[in-house]
Amino acid sequence: MEKISVLIADDHKLIRDTWSYILNNDDRFHVIAECGDSEQAVEMSRIKQPEIILMDINMMPISGFEATERIRKVSPTSRIIGVSMHSQPAYAKKMLQIGARGYVTKNSSKEEMMKAIMEVYMGNKYVCDEIKNNISELILEENKEVPNVNALTEREIQIINLIKEGQSSKEIALNLNISLKTVEVHRHNVLKKLKLKNSASLVNFINSTATLG
Repeated sequence: MEKISVLIADDHKLIRDTWSYILNNDDRFHVIAECGDSEQAVEMSRIKQPEIILMDINMMPISGFEATERIRKVSPTSRIIGVSMHSQPAYAKKMLQIGARGYVTKNSSKEEMMKAIMEVYMGNKYVCDEIKNNISELILEENKEVPNVNALTEREIQIINLIKEGQSSKEIALNLNISLKTVEVHRHNVLKKLKLKNSASLVNFINSTATLG
């Protein structure tokens, strides 16, 4: 069997190196490229046309969501698996809606990642056990309300991640080269979309769900 070509897009070098080592030491796979920049991931996909792409959804300068949408246009035969620290089902749903074929969390085992790659390569969709278990828990908890993460814009996702890093509104404004007022408007919209009452609730939500990645 010809080896399955894989591109790894993750902003942590240690993760890229680890997965490159693991996959390249398996006779089924060959890592043909890796990168820590989401725009570079799009360009590498266009040039190399990998069969499988492991896409960290928490990437810069554009999110893994936007990178996935762009890759679907420039390398339509590539099958994308979203990879994230985030175990909330809404994130997996959003990735699958925009064209990814699978979703695994970074808590997944090596064996489950291999299984995900093989299932997606064979044309199936794959969602890791952690996400499936969380979906089951949500169904059982009748009063559980899932925040409408799908409604967030790319800019709002960026701001949430910067808040998680501990940046103030002023620092976020400087970082994104936008006005302080614009940042506050985005924060207000995030609260509304996630059905949170105030900034304290937003901080608690972010801390309890890690980052969007």
